[in-house]
Amino acid sequence: MDLFSPRHLLIILAVVLLVFGTKKLRTIGSDLGAAVRGFKKSMNEGDQEEQVAQKQLPQTGKDAEFPESGAGAAPRQEDRRA
Repeated sequence: MDLFSPRHLLIILAVVLLVFGTKKLRTIGSDLGAAVRGFKKSMNEGDQEEQVAQKQLPQTGKDAEFPESGAGAAPRQEDRRA
């Protein structure tokens, strides 16, 4: 018993056609195609934005968000509790 034999696939297709109808299936197909195209487009745009951001970052090797404390920086006083 093969689940994907041609006879089983035809029966499944007939049931789907009876439940949804041909007009609804065309609408679902075109909506699904548009959704996939939109997803691929947004993925490509995200990759392009990431590449542009990588080119704009400085290549110094230091962390831009947390610069190392250099000369002239006042040392922090820790909260001392008795």
